[in-house]
Amino acid sequence: MSRDATRADETAEATTKVTTSRVNPAEASRRILEEGFNEGKLELADQLIAPEAINHDPAEPARMRGLRGPEVFKRTVTMYRAAFPDVQITVDDVIAADDKVVLRWHSEGTHRGELEGLAPTGVRGSVTGISIDQWKDGKVVESWSEWDNLGLARQLGAAPPEGSFGEKIGIALQHVMARRMRKKHQS
Repeated sequence: MSRDATRADETAEATTKVTTSRVNPAEASRRILEEGFNEGKLELADQLIAPEAINHDPAEPARMRGLRGPEVFKRTVTMYRAAFPDVQITVDDVIAADDKVVLRWHSEGTHRGELEGLAPTGVRGSVTGISIDQWKDGKVVESWSEWDNLGLARQLGAAPPEGSFGEKIGIALQHVMARRMRKKHQS
């Protein structure tokens, strides 16, 4: 290997280390969420999410639960941008302490593509959520998200509206199932 190639490799490695050590976790968490979803900047995942990072989101599709690292984020963004091509996430609050960053955010978009089997409705939906990122060595190593997926399901017609006849039927059916489950577990 030539001396110049070795120097270039060493310079690139040193630049990566400096860049990683100078990451502002609060600003980086905001960028991952806003630029990732709003602009489709998936390369941010490779830059700012550790390869073995763990994602905790109860709304995550089962087929993605075994994935780790940047791939989870990339597939999630791709899924929601396909379903809501005009999606816009806005971070409303950022709280950073120790190795964690908490983001309170809201999102809006028009349901123009299929979302996990839900046919496009043309409905403009909005949700709120909170995400927590844990950082180590300039990268997210673990992330937790909670957001109003029931609210979104209602807006898209996948769950009955609050107070509706459909909701009352659903609650009555749940009571029947709960009795069956209690009976089954008492045996």
